[in-house]
Amino acid sequence: METLRAVVTGASSGIGAATVRDLRAQGWDVVAVARRADKLADLAEETGASTIVADLTDDEAVAAMAAEVLAGGPVHALVANAGAAYGTDTVAEASVEGWRDMFDINVLGVLRVVKAFLPALIESGRGDIVVMSSTAGHQAYEGGGGYVAAKHGTHSIAATLRLELAGEPVRVIEIAPGMVATDEFTLKRVGGDADRAGKVYEGVENPLTAEDVADAVTWTLTRPHHFNVDLMVIRPIAQAAQHKVARNRGL
Repeated sequence: METLRAVVTGASSGIGAATVRDLRAQGWDVVAVARRADKLADLAEETGASTIVADLTDDEAVAAMAAEVLAGGPVHALVANAGAAYGTDTVAEASVEGWRDMFDINVLGVLRVVKAFLPALIESGRGDIVVMSSTAGHQAYEGGGGYVAAKHGTHSIAATLRLELAGEPVRVIEIAPGMVATDEFTLKRVGGDADRAGKVYEGVENPLTAEDVADAVTWTLTRPHHFNVDLMVIRPIAQAAQHKVARNRGL
């Protein structure tokens, strides 16, 4: 039986790293892609995954990364996980640079890697593209305009691609997590302010973890290949909607 091979972007921490661990535990060959060489080296030592350092906002870097991956053999799955949020400003006070940066990684970064690997995924005869979007890609909220707009773009890539690939042996899967407590996502969003980042999850019983989301990714990838999960929205039970979160002030 052919060993399945996946490329996971944004793999140096959080959901990406957890996905690499989970797929390796399932027996997949995995190429972990991220910008931070030290984090990737640690992950490779832990899991046995292959690693490539690449900046997904750089066209040439993506092309070189894809060429290196494809030289190593076929690719059956692309987990387009790399993404980021910057700032919580209102639209009126928004940083144009911050919006541009979010579009570059969340939308164009996904586009770059999909374009780079799509021919190989079709050629594999059982390809998968997992696009990591967000509930923000389906529902707007105050103070999240740039991220909401970017993740709507991420969702649009997945939805359009699924239509365009009808008849090809490639599934397009969108995972849209809600509140996930990871080490870095919210901290980066608020400019490194740990106290402010902690308040986002204050009183929330059991927000999702990176491992929860990785489990969802792995589950979709390991269904029989005729079985496509178009969209999986996942939230902690405490989060009924983007704007409705139950908080226990005693926690």
